[in-house]
Amino acid sequence: MGAIDATQIRDALRRDIAARMDRLEIFAEIGSTNTYLLQHPAPQAGMHRVAIAEHQTAGRGRQDREWISAPGASLCLSLAYTFSGQPDNLPGLTLAIGVAARNALNQTGIHDVRLKWPNDLVARDSKLGGILAETHVRAGAGTTVVAGVGINVDLPAHLVSEHASRWAQRAIDLESLAPNPPTRETLSAALICEFVQSLTLFEKSGVGFFIDSWRELDWLRDREITVEQTTGSVRGVACGIDNSGALLLNTGVTMTRIISGSVVLDSVSETVP
Repeated sequence: MGAIDATQIRDALRRDIAARMDRLEIFAEIGSTNTYLLQHPAPQAGMHRVAIAEHQTAGRGRQDREWISAPGASLCLSLAYTFSGQPDNLPGLTLAIGVAARNALNQTGIHDVRLKWPNDLVARDSKLGGILAETHVRAGAGTTVVAGVGINVDLPAHLVSEHASRWAQRAIDLESLAPNPPTRETLSAALICEFVQSLTLFEKSGVGFFIDSWRELDWLRDREITVEQTTGSVRGVACGIDNSGALLLNTGVTMTRIISGSVVLDSVSETVP
């Protein structure tokens, strides 16, 4: 597998999206594409910067959990975008980015991808990738968001088993899902276009614009789960999301609204097709 070609990505972008790109950088290896963009100057309002890596040595998920990867096994893409102000319900941005990532995959021939609250991409009941949205409010300069996605492209067998042992949900990659999976360039261009469109819509309409789409893709609904939070764990049946994007959990006693946390299925067997 050769190096990712920036020219091919640019050529595949819609003209209006390409015109709003401040910079595109490709790395064979980097600590974290999200961290890299957060540490560098933000793009001007309405513009975007993109960092793509074939391998991350310090990839992060929610709550700074390690994102397991290997050289050439994943596509790691982060996009920085600056809102002119501070949109409402920024935590809901993760859901919007999830819908965008799923749409990009669908456009490039990877179908039947669903979303696991709050930030996982799921295919064949296995984890295909993860999303991490981070924000930085800049005094007098709007709000910059960095939307990152890691997608498994071609995982070695040992990484699949390591993933399952840590997360109680096995991993899957693009090579397993399609006879002719998209090139990393094609998928990168689709992700960039969908991310920019979704961020633009989020700035105008908030998370409400994405709620119906997200509900149609909800993989957790009606499953028995445990939500791990900093204050402890709570068990129940997932009952979808409310209009703000919070997870609704029926504990058997009450309907609890979960704003943040990590979800673990109560039965590992549920993740097996």
